[in-house]
Amino acid sequence: MSWMTGHLAALLLGFCLDLLLGDPHWAPHPVRAIGGLIAGLETPLRRLFPKTKRGELIAGGVLVVLTAGISTGLTALLLCLCDEVHWALTFGVDALICYQLLATRSLRDESMKVFSALRSGTLEEARHAVSMIVGRDTERLDAEGVAKAAVETVAENASDGVIAPLLFLAVGGAPLGMFYKACNTMDSMVGYKNDRYLYFGRAAAKWDDVLNFIPARLSGVLMCLAAWLCGLNGKEAWRIFRRDRKNHKSPNSAHTEAACAGALEVQLAGSNYYFGKLVEKPTIGDPGRPVEAADILRANRLMYGTAFLSLVLFCALPLIVTLLKGGFFHG
Repeated sequence: MSWMTGHLAALLLGFCLDLLLGDPHWAPHPVRAIGGLIAGLETPLRRLFPKTKRGELIAGGVLVVLTAGISTGLTALLLCLCDEVHWALTFGVDALICYQLLATRSLRDESMKVFSALRSGTLEEARHAVSMIVGRDTERLDAEGVAKAAVETVAENASDGVIAPLLFLAVGGAPLGMFYKACNTMDSMVGYKNDRYLYFGRAAAKWDDVLNFIPARLSGVLMCLAAWLCGLNGKEAWRIFRRDRKNHKSPNSAHTEAACAGALEVQLAGSNYYFGKLVEKPTIGDPGRPVEAADILRANRLMYGTAFLSLVLFCALPLIVTLLKGGFFHG
């Protein structure tokens, strides 16, 4: 079995495992290990370099190199050691890593907790459920605000939680997928523009922007196509995507939100409270109707449709082409 055939088949299996099993909280997970590595490196790096703008910028750059290098290197080493034993072991470990780096099922599960609370629970329960998946203050949100926050989370994370990992895994197997996930995790932990991380987290934030530049735009286009397949408004998804995909300070965050807003014919984003302060943000989409709990279901259907399109484009088609060329028989 060739390397290309093996890792694409492992990715296909990993994708299926993610849909079936999700992310059990009790199981060890590489992202939690990466988070521990980042937390463990931060304090010594801050002590090692001067507490100046330049010193923190350098320390943050070293954090990126060490975290990405260790995560990628250990993954590659693990697969090499497995390969010394048997190709089947390599395939199994590769599939397991692919499974753990994808978040399709867990994204759906967490957002559906919000849907269930809105439908059959209290507003307080819904606020608590959505507080687990968003960074904004939730105690002021009404039912529409809760549903809107959940829809935005599904739409935004469809790119960096599903489509981007799929792309990196398809191109470079588990090591490149782990490289992406390490950089993405660093951004989520230290890539803030506050007093503590303004300089220390800048390298992580900028590098994450670079890695997500192509996946975010590709995700937006694929989500527009998925809207047609899912029975949503594909024409409006494309219109809003083209118009509002830059309505965010981040160069990558609004692409899938814009496609989702158009597909659902609602308005997303806008100003929200963060740590007690109102943060002004532009809106995405047109206010055709209020966001409702059922839009969480629609957003998940759209996210799944986009994921399946990506799987076909990045994995299934290349795997078929490789097999037709005889890649299965030439190792």
